Amino acid sequence: MHPFYWESEHGNFGDDLNLWLWDFLLPGFREVHPETLLVGVGTVLNQALLPKKTPKLVVGSGFGYGKLPDFSDPSEWDIRCVRGPLTAGKLGLDPELGIIDPAVMVADMPEFTNLPKTQDAIFIPHWESTVGGIWPIVCNAAGLVYVDPCGEAKSVIRAIAQSRLVVAESMHAAILADAFRVPWVAVSTSHNINSFKWQDWAETVGVAYKPRYVPVSSRAEAITKGTRFWGVDFGNRGPQPDNPNSRSFDDSLVMTRSDPRPSALRSVAKQLLAAPSIRALRQASKAHPQLSADGALAERKERFREVLAGIRRDYF
Repeated sequence: MHPFYWESEHGNFGDDLNLWLWDFLLPGFREVHPETLLVGVGTVLNQALLPKKTPKLVVGSGFGYGKLPDFSDPSEWDIRCVRGPLTAGKLGLDPELGIIDPAVMVADMPEFTNLPKTQDAIFIPHWESTVGGIWPIVCNAAGLVYVDPCGEAKSVIRAIAQSRLVVAESMHAAILADAFRVPWVAVSTSHNINSFKWQDWAETVGVAYKPRYVPVSSRAEAITKGTRFWGVDFGNRGPQPDNPNSRSFDDSLVMTRSDPRPSALRSVAKQLLAAPSIRALRQASKAHPQLSADGALAERKERFREVLAGIRRDYF
């Protein structure tokens, strides 16, 4: 058995954690049933992503993009649970099978327990916001610590666990914050953020997804997202392709993501143009945060552990 995950060419910690999480949850799984694909964390129940005619074990995955695969062949699909009730509804499953996003189990790993608090408020954007965005500059001006969602997954997760507050455009930033009992505030910079998947997870732990709006940080980011910046509409981006691997970005915009040493004048100019983003992000960091009830999260995790126990009985 081997894990499937969607690999962004830019990196995305929420997907990348599949590379090691399942070794903790199902130790030894790689040695059993080598023909089976374990479909876990991520919005990957998409016919453009998953291979056909391959046995698949679905454990907590979600729907949100593209078209659903054909689930009619029971020899190809073993669906033990999905991310939430909205995904369960799309698949025609009992809502009770929409248990939780498996990423919450990261908080049980010994290497992430009892970590000291080292940061006050951090901001983790959606990975697409890093293409053309100048969020490190915005965060510095707004008094938050910027955490790159495209960074190494364990480093991102430690930053979440060691913060006092997480301002999250990335859904998995909120999921991990909630799992570590770190209060979080959801924000959104454009209509490209998928509210279906957020609501899918939010319903499992009894919270509401009501993101605060934060304007895009730069003209380049507005071009990438097809949105407005300082009154200029860059809404010429076509519809999202069914296959996220088909998304393309202008290389010149991707390069601005890590502008290493901009001149002082250029930095001041960027900061002035990003003033609405700075103000909105600062306000978000002072807003009343969310956190699911301890009992709600614990109950969902216990149900997920029961699913894992069933997989061990049937596959090991």
